[in-house]
Amino acid sequence: MPKSNSKSKAQTKVVGTTIQAMVEEGKALKEIWEKRITSQRRTFTSDTNAEGFDTRLGKLLQQLKASSSLDSGQISRQVLTTHGLHVIDRRRRSEALWFVENEVECREFIKASKKGFTSLTALQAAMRKASKEADTKPAKAEKVKATPAKAEPSNVGQSPAKPASKQDIFDKLVKVCEFSGIDMLEIAEMIIDHSEVGKYVQYTETSTEVAA
Repeated sequence: MPKSNSKSKAQTKVVGTTIQAMVEEGKALKEIWEKRITSQRRTFTSDTNAEGFDTRLGKLLQQLKASSSLDSGQISRQVLTTHGLHVIDRRRRSEALWFVENEVECREFIKASKKGFTSLTALQAAMRKASKEADTKPAKAEKVKATPAKAEPSNVGQSPAKPASKQDIFDKLVKVCEFSGIDMLEIAEMIIDHSEVGKYVQYTETSTEVAA
């Protein structure tokens, strides 16, 4: 039994030591990586300066491209070889040319970045992502001031431009009665009574004139 306990303690010690060693190794790698990233950022800053490697490379490629004899405007392999640029990675040449052709936008983007960049590849990817997000972002609707509606001129008290017909008067009368809940027959009786009174008044006036 004592031997078993000793073996168990030994295993625990080995496992513990192994875990601790792995943790220490991870921390060491983290420190190396952070130093590497810092170094890459410094190199990137140096390479993209006015006299930096990528800036000079991009400008030379821009000049060679402008004087290219090819219909496509590309730089021939022969020209690259003559100028010793064929040994530089093709992707690096392409990124340097892109940087110079978009130098103003690139430098503004770099300046606005908080962390900075480690390479032109990272810069190019970040700018493309930002551009894509800007394109897909819905535009804010502009606030439109409500314009008060102009009051229509009232026709009350004004003579109509065109005399209303009998049908127009009847149609309006029907609508008013329906809206107010008034029986049309009552209105008809009132109209008849009004007409009879008018006739009576006219008859009375005529009789008085004759008698005089």
